[in-house]
Amino acid sequence: MKIIKGKDGTNYLLPFILVTSLFFLWGFAHSILDVLNKHFQEVLVISKARSGLVQAVVYGGYFLMALPAGVFIKRFSYRWGVVMGLFLYAVGAFMFVPASKIMTFEFFLASLFVIGCGLTFLETAANPYVTELGDPKYGASRINLAQSFNGLGWIFGPLVGGVIVFQGGSVALPYTIIGAIVLLVALVFVKIPLPEIKRALDDVSSTQVKPLIKHITFVFGAIALFFYVAAQTGINSFFINYVTEASPSIDNTKASVLLSFGGMGLFMVGRILGSVLMNKIAPSRLLSYFSVGAIITMLLVIFGSGWWAITALFFCYLFESIMFPTIFALSLDGLNGVQTKKASSILIMCIVGGAIAPVLMGLIGEEKMSLGFIVPLICFVVIAFYAFFRVNKDNRLELYD
Repeated sequence: MKIIKGKDGTNYLLPFILVTSLFFLWGFAHSILDVLNKHFQEVLVISKARSGLVQAVVYGGYFLMALPAGVFIKRFSYRWGVVMGLFLYAVGAFMFVPASKIMTFEFFLASLFVIGCGLTFLETAANPYVTELGDPKYGASRINLAQSFNGLGWIFGPLVGGVIVFQGGSVALPYTIIGAIVLLVALVFVKIPLPEIKRALDDVSSTQVKPLIKHITFVFGAIALFFYVAAQTGINSFFINYVTEASPSIDNTKASVLLSFGGMGLFMVGRILGSVLMNKIAPSRLLSYFSVGAIITMLLVIFGSGWWAITALFFCYLFESIMFPTIFALSLDGLNGVQTKKASSILIMCIVGGAIAPVLMGLIGEEKMSLGFIVPLICFVVIAFYAFFRVNKDNRLELYD
């Protein structure tokens, strides 16, 4: 495929496949959190707001480790950044074994924080690597294609976690299995070197934040990315709460299956569809269409009821599917190789939005969950504002025609 070939004709199929496998692993890690959210509310008897700390510690790990991860990758290469990320991921997963014996919320949070640190390394390495693994013209299409496998991981997370956890199984079981798989993948990356992309490995020691601030595309994109992750994480965190409240006939297990095949299924379809459409429609324009669709679905979720509202919630996943990879790729547009790693690390820090939204949604929706979805509604409005603007040759914002 032309999107995974360099301008000189170099075929990057094998490294693309290997790195794309990582997208599945962190998709699984994130989506199983949505099962833990509801599970901990019931088993540990905690409030919705307190259960939001499940996401807060994972995304807090992103915020704290993004820059150190960037420094590590600069010093030791993308491949070793991936290996470090997989190692931390496995350690955090195996920590669930003693955590399930002790059964304190704080120990579970510590385990999830370590996993979050590992995921930071993976995303800091993989996202920019994929955008540069071929012709820059197809960067947005390439990362959307890779992110479609992230969508597959999002499907399996609530499915596996929901079936095991809500059916009386140990919460440690799915994490033990994924920990073993992650270690095996780490061994593969130790043995198989990845080609380094020269422009991505230029010396970044002189790259400071100040020059990046002058790039409006990057600054505005970082803000949009913060709000997107906040919206996505908040919606995922309380999907099961919302569905079980909107339709009392649906229990936790059924809700987790609906999240898997309904929400996450449409999310993956959207990723694949977005990768195809971006060959014909400008990424920013497609993002504007999808952000408007997300706003409409959130209004229906907040003010609707029953299956109409639940269906709207499903379709929100379709509309939000392209947002992260598209905003990420657009934010790096116009930056040179020296700036790319620094910018990527800062963008990963913006994922901290996912640490704030679940707690805020839990507070607002403690009595009525639908009210909590005001938070992602506001987030999608910000993203729509970003999508409807572009940067002209003078680095100034202007509306699309």
